Amino acid sequence: AVYMVASVPDGLGGFAQVSIDHNKFSLGSFGFGFSEATFWVVLIYSFVINLQNFGVDQNYVQRYIASKSDREARKSVWLGGLLYIPVSALFFFIGTALFAYYYNFPESLPDSYLDPGSADKVFPYFIVTELPSGITGLLIAAVFAAAMSTVSTSLNSSATIMLNDYYQRFFNRNANERESMKVLHYATVCWGALGTIIAIAMIRVQSALDAWWILAGIFSGGMLGLFLLGVISRAARNAHAIIAAVAGVSLILWFSLPKLIASHESSIHSYLIPVIGTFAILFVGISASLLFGKKGKVELH
Repeated sequence: AVYMVASVPDGLGGFAQVSIDHNKFSLGSFGFGFSEATFWVVLIYSFVINLQNFGVDQNYVQRYIASKSDREARKSVWLGGLLYIPVSALFFFIGTALFAYYYNFPESLPDSYLDPGSADKVFPYFIVTELPSGITGLLIAAVFAAAMSTVSTSLNSSATIMLNDYYQRFFNRNANERESMKVLHYATVCWGALGTIIAIAMIRVQSALDAWWILAGIFSGGMLGLFLLGVISRAARNAHAIIAAVAGVSLILWFSLPKLIASHESSIHSYLIPVIGTFAILFVGISASLLFGKKGKVELH
């Protein structure tokens, strides 16, 4: 960020002027339409997806479990939540600085990178062609380190789910340590291969970040609804949770499949699909428990 801003003519002032002229500091439209990524749509989506991340995502939950105490776990939640804003702002700042840099030096960017579908390629191109060699090496090493940490966490949590929720539950409840480690190793390899295939399939998407936000919301939209149902309703039982999950996931698929298959335009933006699914599960589950249930608590595994 510092290198890009310093390289722009007039430094910080020139960067700010270009950014203001091209509306790069805008928070988006404040209109109340639901078909575009307005400020309100992103705000609602962010609230729900972060509630899901901090509440039910294995990547986060395993960190809570590794904490020394409940107090330390709560501190980690607050620290993670509060850091989200400045860290995200820094990422957006880097993106804006990248725009300002190539706005002032358009000859440095090949025409093939001007296509909207090539947006994700611009920053790697800048790293390779513009940064001094020492900084380039350090940054690439940092990217790989961050990727290894994230992938390791995801693979570990996914393999643990396969062992605890499937293998030990349906195949061998009394698996010893050696057998359990074998299952974890095989599951890690399988999830890694699947992740690699998905990454290759996403090479041609216009924005990897947007695609990830949409897919993460779609595939995990039901988990938060079930979690909230278990927390809020004391009358909900397994049957009510199953009915609610089927209703919510069906609604998610109803809105998602046309967009994924044919890039179908609709009156609902993709960011709102997990929001709708989550509240559908909550509403249907509570309604079913009030109409047909007895006092109890939903059992979530």
